Amino acid sequence: MNNRIEKGDIVVINKSGKHYQQVGEVSQVDYNIFFVKIVLVKLGNQEEAFEEKDLQLKTKKPNLQEVITSIDKILEQVDRIQHLPKQEKVELPNRLKYLKLDIPKLDKQLIQKNFDSIDKILAATREVDFSASFWQEIDSNLEKISWWIRTSL
Repeated sequence: MNNRIEKGDIVVINKSGKHYQQVGEVSQVDYNIFFVKIVLVKLGNQEEAFEEKDLQLKTKKPNLQEVITSIDKILEQVDRIQHLPKQEKVELPNRLKYLKLDIPKLDKQLIQKNFDSIDKILAATREVDFSASFWQEIDSNLEKISWWIRTSL
């Protein structure tokens, strides 16, 4: 695993003080005039700056291959969704396949449009059949894709 802290990573603050042991998401990485890496960390609805040495990497943001694997995992679960209307039974797998093809192109607008459509279809279906065990797998993979979109584009 790459231990360099980058935008989108989840970190734990090791610096004693007000934010000690809090967990946040890296929103920006920069260097000060002494070439010390300064990391802006989102903590709730505020941002605080820390030196990289004051942070511990908790979770790396997903990379491109992990996102594509997450799409494949959701595709595997689509057949298990019983209450999917006929049109969505065709549209959902197609949208997932398009998303998989769009991601390497890094076209934010296209990726966001496909992801929003997928999320909308799944949200409507989840309301009807929320108790099925496969939703946990779908939701964790959707979250990984959403995280990548939010922090990579």
